[in-house]
Amino acid sequence: MKYLLLCCHEEKKLDSMSRSECDAIMEETVVYCEALKKSGHLLGVEQLEPIQTATSVRIQNGKLSVTDGPFAETKEQVGGYFLIEARDVNEAIQVASKFPSVRFGTIEVRPVRDFPGS
Repeated sequence: MKYLLLCCHEEKKLDSMSRSECDAIMEETVVYCEALKKSGHLLGVEQLEPIQTATSVRIQNGKLSVTDGPFAETKEQVGGYFLIEARDVNEAIQVASKFPSVRFGTIEVRPVRDFPGS
């Protein structure tokens, strides 16, 4: 079964880290992703640009509304995602628990539904 792991963290925390700390976390993440690819767990991964680049699109009262910024004002922001294959939610949680970013953020684990026509 496929699971989407949403990587959420406070961008301010990352911004306050030294360059060497950020590089170390990124390297650790890359190494872990390579291991997940070899094991057949990792199907896809993407990192997002900072929230300052986000645009939210809505239809309000039948009219298009486009605003700068993320969908919701929250303490943590989605920084990227990992699409994995796992036997069940327990295995997906185990995979998520080993990402370096859980030490300073959250990884939301969500089962992926089959989309009609895909």
